Amino acid sequence: MRIGELAQRAGTSTRALRYYEEHGLVRPRRAANGYRSYDEAELRIVAEIRALLGAGFDLDDIRPFVACLRAGNPSGDICPDSVSTLRRKLAEVDSYIDRLETVRGQLRGQLTAACEFDRIEEGR
Repeated sequence: MRIGELAQRAGTSTRALRYYEEHGLVRPRRAANGYRSYDEAELRIVAEIRALLGAGFDLDDIRPFVACLRAGNPSGDICPDSVSTLRRKLAEVDSYIDRLETVRGQLRGQLTAACEFDRIEEGR
């Protein structure tokens, strides 16, 4: 299939596909006229890329998942390098959540203090 068809079927743009290609994640064949041609396997690769980008992974993080799929596995997340990336990403997310919970606690404390101050000021 040509790049426009792949983009449409994958729900992305041709520009994004070229970007993925520049980063070695998508591999088109080239016709004699220079047009890109993609097989059905690339549709699965693009779906994996888009799902992982949507989950906050960057292109370097996505490489092991694509390699896992290219190795013939039914899923990109079952290979050791993919599992390692998932563990690292989960640790990052847990760290973000911890920091956000700390900030939330600080904001709640400030809001509670501000509301109490307002009540005291209104009572004067």
